[in-house]
Amino acid sequence: MDLLNTLVDKGLRRESPTREEALAVLATSDDDLLDVVAAAGKVRRHWFGRRVKLNYLVNLKSGLCPEDCSYCSQRLGSKAEILKYTWLKPDQASRAAAAGVAGGAKRVCLVASGRGPTDRDVDRVSDTIKAIKEQNEAVEVCACLGLLSDGQAERLREAGADAYNHNLNTSEATYGDITTTHTYADRVDTVRKAHAAGLSACSGLIAGMGESDEDLVDVVFSLRALDPDSVPVNFLIPMEGTPLAKEWHLTPQRCLRILAMTRFVCPDVEVRIAGGREVHLRTMQPLALHLANSVFLGDYLTSEGQAGRADLEMIADAGFEVEGAGEVTLPEHRAAGRGGCGSHDGGSCGSHGDGGACGAHAEGGGCGSHAGGGVCGSVPAEAGRGSAAPAEPAVAGDARTDLVAVRRRGAGTDLAPNA
Repeated sequence: MDLLNTLVDKGLRRESPTREEALAVLATSDDDLLDVVAAAGKVRRHWFGRRVKLNYLVNLKSGLCPEDCSYCSQRLGSKAEILKYTWLKPDQASRAAAAGVAGGAKRVCLVASGRGPTDRDVDRVSDTIKAIKEQNEAVEVCACLGLLSDGQAERLREAGADAYNHNLNTSEATYGDITTTHTYADRVDTVRKAHAAGLSACSGLIAGMGESDEDLVDVVFSLRALDPDSVPVNFLIPMEGTPLAKEWHLTPQRCLRILAMTRFVCPDVEVRIAGGREVHLRTMQPLALHLANSVFLGDYLTSEGQAGRADLEMIADAGFEVEGAGEVTLPEHRAAGRGGCGSHDGGSCGSHGDGGACGAHAEGGGCGSHAGGGVCGSVPAEAGRGSAAPAEPAVAGDARTDLVAVRRRGAGTDLAPNA
């Protein structure tokens, strides 16, 4: 297919595809899916080899958010029966982080619900970062606290934060349909603040909210322009009690095409499979490793993730290897100078950063590492999904509500984390 050959050539040169080419990837047929995966896989392997970076989420503060992000179970007015708790103390968060690091995580992501941190909140998180770094100096720490005020990114950097996450989530044109309590421009501003402070930027999207192909291409091109070092691709987890609870638009094949398109647009960026992979990719998750070089493991912010042992087995069985703590994730040209994710005459594609208000984490835009066995998309019965009789075979396109379970363990509870 001439399109795929063109996209591979451009990806190896860090050259941007056209919008029409990106849209064409999303429009490919299921018959061509393996060709699309193979082509994007060449770009992924060129820049990242067969390494998979593991990330672990610690939810510092859950629920009770004043923002109205439609996809988020922590939103204002949410009726989802999630865990709700205020700030974890630094020693509690540090213990939670240690469980993830012990499970193989290279990065710990500290997430808190809310519009954005107060200066006192930044002090709390700074103390937590220091406590984590005292236990494991090599671990990367990413903060995701919402919209930043002037000077806050610098303070997080001084405390030892390596990165900041703030997702754009969807296209600028449709952002107001998803959230009304802050704007798309607010998110872009926070990304730029993080970048200006010297933090590595992490900013991504959420697919499956009823958006069009054009919306998906718009947000990925906007991310390319902001030049984050990592792009988490979330697949909406439709949580009961939220406005998007009935939105089940994704198939495993569409998820793979979205990941492939993202890889072609940002070829040398850390593309991360984030929330919802167990729900929407299901048994097709191993193919996604040929497109993304990073995964969020373990439980998410308010929902359960897949068992860690299953993830480690999946990575090994697919012929990939877990990235070690001493390995540099990004290609040399990005790690050294944080150059642009495309050629752009050799210059940067823009500023970068990421994080987000409540649900910028998209019910799973966090990171985690888990253990305990189980097949892809499943968790042992005692972990929360129950031990019912075998379910009827799923039909393609059916809503898989059986794969959505509210988190009842780990941070904010007395139960051991899924790490």
